[in-house]
Amino acid sequence: MINNFDELKQTTNKCTECLNAKFSGADGKRHIVLCGGTGCLSSHSSEIMERFKVVLKEKGLDDKVTVNQVGCFGFCSQGPFVKIYPEDTLYRMVKIADVDEIVEKDIEGGEIVERLLYVDPATKEKVNKQDDINFYKKQVRIALHGCGSINPENIDEALGSGAFQGLARALKMDRADVIKEISDSGLRGRGGGGFPTGRKWQFAYAQESDEKYVVCNGDEGDPGAFMDRSILEGNPLGVIEGMMIAGYAIGAKNGYFYVRAEYPIAVNRLRIAIKQAEEKGLLGDNILGTDFSFRVHIRLGAGAFVCGEETALLNSIEGQRGMPRPRPPFPAVKGLWQKPTIINNVETLATVPFILREGASEFVKYGTEKSKGTKVFALGGKINNVGLVEVPMGTTLRELVYDIGGGIPNGKEFKAIQTGGPSGGCLTKADLDAQIDYDNLIAKGSMMGSGGAIVMDEDNCMVDVAKFYMEFICDESCGKCSPCRIGTKRMLELLTKITDGKASMDDLAELESLAENVKSNSLCGLGQTAPNPILSTLAHFKDEYIAHIVDKKCPAHVCKNLMHYETDPEKCKKCSLCARQCPVGAISGVVGKESFKIDQSKCIKCGMCIASCKFGAISKK
Repeated sequence: MINNFDELKQTTNKCTECLNAKFSGADGKRHIVLCGGTGCLSSHSSEIMERFKVVLKEKGLDDKVTVNQVGCFGFCSQGPFVKIYPEDTLYRMVKIADVDEIVEKDIEGGEIVERLLYVDPATKEKVNKQDDINFYKKQVRIALHGCGSINPENIDEALGSGAFQGLARALKMDRADVIKEISDSGLRGRGGGGFPTGRKWQFAYAQESDEKYVVCNGDEGDPGAFMDRSILEGNPLGVIEGMMIAGYAIGAKNGYFYVRAEYPIAVNRLRIAIKQAEEKGLLGDNILGTDFSFRVHIRLGAGAFVCGEETALLNSIEGQRGMPRPRPPFPAVKGLWQKPTIINNVETLATVPFILREGASEFVKYGTEKSKGTKVFALGGKINNVGLVEVPMGTTLRELVYDIGGGIPNGKEFKAIQTGGPSGGCLTKADLDAQIDYDNLIAKGSMMGSGGAIVMDEDNCMVDVAKFYMEFICDESCGKCSPCRIGTKRMLELLTKITDGKASMDDLAELESLAENVKSNSLCGLGQTAPNPILSTLAHFKDEYIAHIVDKKCPAHVCKNLMHYETDPEKCKKCSLCARQCPVGAISGVVGKESFKIDQSKCIKCGMCIASCKFGAISKK
């Protein structure tokens, strides 16, 4: 048990010494750590870890070498990762079959297994240390502190990396001074809205109430987004500490984590962290010998995207249907069970301990004038380096896509990047040198959102992209207000009409008008931002809409009803491979004598023919 500040300091010093000994080799051992994020676990990271344990035991090395999992390394397209301390050697794309070789060559022989090292695509040189890889060079880990370096299920490693130092400082300050520190840092909500965090806390602090609450929004439902999940999986105690600091600042005694049930690893590690913190006396009554008491609870969401909206989330915690409430009153005045409540997302709360631990002055060293600190992005889509990145605000989109993301695969042209998920918009080549911050992205017709960043290349149809997001929004609309319930459905019908080649220019005008009306009249943020993908693609790629309507063609050859496959008689080798692969018998010809042709009335446009042809004789038109 840690009963006071002195005991916390003593425990922290001991844990820091142990952690540093692990990293430096001062403990005389080798340490193998594996990425324990969802992505790597789905690629058998746990099985790889178990194989390491078996092989080490067989060789009598289990008392000299430890094996553990840590949080997400971030470089998801290169996982599963294995890192070996104290040499800091990083192996990527490790398979179960590689374990014996790593143990034999590296652990026993002290020789690096070079075939498992990352190869820099520009220089073709092999890189054996994480910090030397371009993907990591421009990153600054504040919200992702501890992810990829500490065991998320071991509170001692968290303490060794600075856990609860921010809380300890906060508990020695006046509550108003804690809020001032957050305000001075310029921290804005990382969940998408960008509302100043200190101001939100101040509203709740000013309310007189016998009970107040802190809620962590871990619902994260944007397609392609995995920032909050990875933080909870990699350093759950950091988020708990942020929640406790918030609770102390506003005078709350209870905090609620709202996490979707589809994140079982995050939920399990959160439960372990809560239990360990309680056992250490860092959660519960009279924390560190003060009069501050705080308890943490977990509520699981059923996967409704609308519950990412804070008032719908509150309804869900209370056991009601997840639908938004009219505002005002705002949650800071009447929130959970009608009590003053602050709601911050995972990334926001994960950033708070750094600000209290290091000071607001350190935090403001990063970022732009109106957007301080760093932002975590889930970088995905048509990008070489898919993964989780944390960069200072003010980083340009070009740096994100090309320096960190490694550019577009297969030499394709960059076309757009969708930021903010279904609520955001597309940014184009013309925006590549734009700085990433809240106000700048909004001015360009997009938004920061929670941090999803989906890259698209020349093969993406932007009308189809807008349709994809509208299908998602239609499924996720709660139906409470007519503009969202009916308007999104009508917009999807118009988009479908366009991609089917059945629309007129009047339909396009109606789509644009309807989008503006839904944006202006919907009740909550889901409906108000639902038209953004349509409006942004219309702003930047209206020619593609016109091509679908007037020319009855999809320039990117994506929309099935507007394309067909053709064979080139001069390239056709009369081999019949395409005909044999066609599932509906739409291709005919005579082997060795007659070129094969595709019957357009039978073709279902599955693409099997073009995938099977080795001579490039089939193309999309």
